[in-house]
Order: sequence, then structure tokens, then C-alpha cells
Amino acid sequence: MKSLLLISTVILWFGCSNSNSSQTSPYISSEEINFQVDTLATGLEHPWGMAFLPDSRILIAERPGSLRIWEEGQLLESPVTGLPEIWVRGQGGLLDVELHPDYENNQLIYLAFSKQGDDGGSTAIARGRLVGNELQNTEVIFHASPHTSAGQHFGTRIVFDDQGYLYTTLGDRGNMQTAQDLLSHNGTIIRLYDDGTAPADNPFAGDQEGLPEIWSYGHRNIQGMKLHPVTRELWAVEHGPKGGDEINRIHKGGNYGWPEVTHGVNYDGTVITPDTTKPGMIDPILHWTPSIAPCGMDFVDSDLYPGWEGNMMVGALANQHIHRVVFSDTTVVHTEKLLEGMARFRTVEQGPDGYLYVLTESPGLFFRIVPR
Repeated sequence: MKSLLLISTVILWFGCSNSNSSQTSPYISSEEINFQVDTLATGLEHPWGMAFLPDSRILIAERPGSLRIWEEGQLLESPVTGLPEIWVRGQGGLLDVELHPDYENNQLIYLAFSKQGDDGGSTAIARGRLVGNELQNTEVIFHASPHTSAGQHFGTRIVFDDQGYLYTTLGDRGNMQTAQDLLSHNGTIIRLYDDGTAPADNPFAGDQEGLPEIWSYGHRNIQGMKLHPVTRELWAVEHGPKGGDEINRIHKGGNYGWPEVTHGVNYDGTVITPDTTKPGMIDPILHWTPSIAPCGMDFVDSDLYPGWEGNMMVGALANQHIHRVVFSDTTVVHTEKLLEGMARFRTVEQGPDGYLYVLTESPGLFFRIVPR
């Protein structure tokens, strides 16, 4: 009961706070620590992704097509100019933003977004140089195929690894069978050089049976992906249908099974497949049934959160909470729901200062989690 009262207080706090002022909630108890919600901005329109600039500014991508800047405690009114033309359709729009690993020298910003093409559209990647409040020399470096008029399952997240390769998640676009088709980008994670070309050591490069950009396949709709802070492996969280959301470690050339295997069913309750595992397909580390609708995620390696170190924090759209996942090596041993019922949690990310930053929609909020 005390927990519900605290959450209600926080929700009221958000409703009363000004979009350009920081406000801090009462302390909230979790299993390991007590923390406060420090509201940094309200009134955002479907925020999806964020990126931390070296000068302490923070970029926030809003799905309807705006890239906003949070600077010195203020969400600037004017969005960044110079963005590519964005196809806003259904779940599509401006979906993620990421810095080039050498941003301090080249000022390159990367955007994942939906782009119109022949017979519909698909997910694309663009980059440009951020100068003040303007993106200059913007160019589209990748556009997935095939195109479709469907408005669902665009992915998408951008991650650079320690060697400077760019990874992007691409949803199945509502056409589940294409996730097993290596001549389609649907339902894949792709790996690119920073200029959008495909590395020669990708698993299907030079193979007429597969597209050269594909790194892994058999995915439904990945909306969270990060490098593990210790092993530097790529991890992802993936939307299932009705049930069958997943946590996966991503392997080169791996087939993650969708829709040949799943723990979920169609939204009308009919069976997609009787199989939850098959030889040659990679099983999830964890599946959520019923669904939590996992979105942006990150690992905690900050010493600001004693008891949370090594945990995965997952934004959950369903049941509206942050899902804390505790591991022993790669086995899930415990989970906890944080801030349940507050909002649809779209992104959770650890900033360079060690704090966890959060974006939600319905309502559109930007806040950080401050431990006692």
C-alpha cells in the first residue's frame, strides 16, 4: 500500500512539474535501494531515444520527427534542424540517436528512422555533423529492404561496438515469415561500417543466399540493445507476440527462431507454432510470458547503485514499469518491477555521470533515478 501511495505521489508530481524545471520526488523503496525520481523535463511527444554529448547536453529523439536538446537543466524549445525527411507512420518515425565513437573529433550523429521509398517504406540510418543546433551534411547511409506500407515493427536501436562497427535492429514489419528470409532485412540485426557499407567478414557477405549487412536473423521486433559492460557482447530485448518477449545474447550469424519457434501466440490466441526450441536456433536467456513489451535497456555498472551492479534495466510498455533483471553469469536469477503503473517506459540508459536516465511516453517524461 505504501508503495502504491508513493507511485501516486510521483505521478502527481509529474503532472504539476514545469517542462523546463527539475523536480525531485519523495524517496521510493525497492528491494535493494531507496531512490528518488528527478524530473528533468515533461511534455515530450513520444520520446524514443537519447544520446549524451561530451559538453553535457543530451539529445532526445521524439518519434513524430523532432530531435530535441536538453541543456543546463532546460529542454530547448527549438528542435535540431537539418534532419532527413522522416516517414511518420504507425510505430515509425524518428526512433533512435547515437554518437559516433569519435564524436569529439568528427561531430557525427547517427539517426535511426523510418524512410519512405517505393511501395511504402522501411527503416533507415542517416548521419550528419552536429554544429550548434543544426545537423549539417546529412546523408542516408542505409535503407532497409523490402519496403512495405505497414506501420509496425521498425525496430530500432543503434549501437557502436569497441571496434567502431555500427549495429542496428530491424523489425519484421508485421510480415513474420520474412524474418527467416536472408534476402530480406526484415527481422534482423545488421552490422555496418560507420559509412553504411557492409564489412567483408559479416556472416553472409559474398554469399548469394544472404544479404551482406545481416549479422543475425529470426528476430521479431528488437527495441532494446546494448553492449555488456564486462564481456562487451551484444545483448538485446525483443518483443514477442502475445507472450514470448525475449532477452538474447547476439551471436554472429545466429538464427533466433522467429516465427519457427516462440513462447508466444497470436493476439487472438491462435497458435503460431507448437515449437519453443529447434536445433540450429538460439534459445532466449529469458522469455516473458505474459508479455512486458520490453523496450530500451541498459546494464548498470555504476557504483552509484549498490545492489544493482551488473543488473539489466529494461523499459516495459506493458504493465508500465522498469524491469530489473539480476544475473548469475548469463542465468537470470531474479527480477523486480520498479515504478510500476507510472507510464509506458520507452528508454532506460546509464549516462556518462553514472546515473540512470529514463524516457517515458503517456506521459512524455525525461527523468533520472537518484539513489539515497
